[in-house]
Amino acid sequence: MKKPATKIFTGSRIRHQRTRMGMTQSALALQLGISASYLNQIEHDVRPLPLPLLNALCDIFSVGVDYFSDTEEARGIQALREILADPVFDMGAVKLDSMQAAMRVAPDLCMQFVRLYRAYLLRHEQAAVPLVGHAPHPDTTTPDAPDRVEPYEAVNDWVQAQRNYFDEIDRTAERQAALMRLDEGSPREQLGRYLMDHHGIRTEIDLGLSQRGLMWHMDRRNRTLFLSRIAPSESSTFWMAQALGQIEHQAIFARIIRRSRLRESEARGLARVYLTNYFAGALLLPYERFRASAHEVRHDLERLQRHFGVSFEQACQRLSTLQRPGSEGIPFYFLKTDIAGNILKSFSANRFTQSRFGGPCPLWNVFRAFTTPQQVQVQLSRTTDGALYLNVARTVGRDNISYLDRPRLAAVVLGCSIADAGHLVYSAGLDLNDPRMIIPIGPGCRACTRENCHHRALPMVGHRVDTDNEGRGIAPYRTAL
Repeated sequence: MKKPATKIFTGSRIRHQRTRMGMTQSALALQLGISASYLNQIEHDVRPLPLPLLNALCDIFSVGVDYFSDTEEARGIQALREILADPVFDMGAVKLDSMQAAMRVAPDLCMQFVRLYRAYLLRHEQAAVPLVGHAPHPDTTTPDAPDRVEPYEAVNDWVQAQRNYFDEIDRTAERQAALMRLDEGSPREQLGRYLMDHHGIRTEIDLGLSQRGLMWHMDRRNRTLFLSRIAPSESSTFWMAQALGQIEHQAIFARIIRRSRLRESEARGLARVYLTNYFAGALLLPYERFRASAHEVRHDLERLQRHFGVSFEQACQRLSTLQRPGSEGIPFYFLKTDIAGNILKSFSANRFTQSRFGGPCPLWNVFRAFTTPQQVQVQLSRTTDGALYLNVARTVGRDNISYLDRPRLAAVVLGCSIADAGHLVYSAGLDLNDPRMIIPIGPGCRACTRENCHHRALPMVGHRVDTDNEGRGIAPYRTAL
């Protein structure tokens, strides 16, 4: 377990977890073996959090040590910086140290501010682009209706708050994989046999399924699981694991969702879909066996892909979930995007945070991956907060099945701190200490603070533009002094 080198003041996070579990200060203090007054001082950042208590809190709350680092604070500060770059605010009036203080003292209030800004953007987008042929949603068009966050974003925030790790599901899937002996022979055959033997469900290929926009469909009346014929075998295996999760573990999913703060039925439904996917990945890639294999092959994604019979994307995403307390893997971030820069998935177990309110940086190697399909792109990068990362990117998805077929073009990127880069095969041959190897990346151009960037597409919002016609800078938009 990683140990922090500096004093940790993390009272708000302790208070949040304690409240989430319905514990009083006295009850938690009793478990920690300290006085309630001492715990009260820690929760109000009067005293730092000692290392022995840090480990005990990780066990009580079932979180990793990184939860109590400055990772969440860094993400919140980045979100505030992007929001305050909007012309509606006077960005110069709020300094970085003020944002840091706000995130430290009142993180919940800051997150409500982020939520409010999201709702503000949603209102403006819907007003600008009405949905032709659709009745307006009363929650988003009535002036007196409360602002709402899109269910997809609410679920993504919830997953991120859990550090993309769900212990109960992970351990259940790990036990079931051992019971089914998925490591003995073909996982797809083992799953098909299990579904038939335990539930009387047979698996068939439906030639017309994809034409209806479906990849798989469960016909419970006829006890048949239909799979699309256009999918590669690893995808079909994953869908079979999803179906098994829906059949056997709905009670676990429901229990986890009840503990969340998700209230809208649509958000809770999306959360159930996510947990079903999480179970499928955890079943096909059991935690300890996968973590040990990843360490053994130095996180070589293609070797892991072949060894476990999964896709490149599935191997990447599973690596981003290895945050079991006391048995953590490398903290990775994982992101999937299409060629237009739309973020399809995004999870982070380290301090990396994607741009929330602007397009991603074009210098990121996830976009260069589109120019070399199916080939791995490796990049060392530095974000605007000074953090260094090793990024591994590649396109993913199926091949065309006909001339008129238009499969989605997407790419994934997996990244870790440069401190962990030596544990990855992708660091071979790289001089991690050569600053010339490091590519500066940032949030969307409007919030990025790098002035002399050849790739800047928009001026830095919140600053005056230099309109001097007697010379031209490296970037088309220069900030006036």
